[in-house]
Amino acid sequence: MTDQPDICEVVITAPDEAWLLAFTRQLVERRLAACGHHASIRSIYTWQHSIEAHQETRVALHTRAEHVPAIIETTNNQHPYEVPCVIATPIIHANPEYAQWIIDSTNDPT
Repeated sequence: MTDQPDICEVVITAPDEAWLLAFTRQLVERRLAACGHHASIRSIYTWQHSIEAHQETRVALHTRAEHVPAIIETTNNQHPYEVPCVIATPIIHANPEYAQWIIDSTNDPT
């Protein structure tokens, strides 16, 4: 076992690339995330009883697991969607140097 904090990937989607780029920058500046990798995606989903299909932008943030609640709260407060997609998955294996960089690049929440 290690005493290193758990790290995870947090995915957020948004309808506007510029908004999501600025939002990602804010999270990195606040040291809630070490980085964010952006990609254009096509989403098909149900919303209010109808099937929707829209172009969106997706970011994969790399961060400490302890920051997920703050990321969710910040997203819910600022996101243009009524119910934004914010999901976190644990990173169970990573290049040790990269994992340490994530830890070093984010705030210790304690």
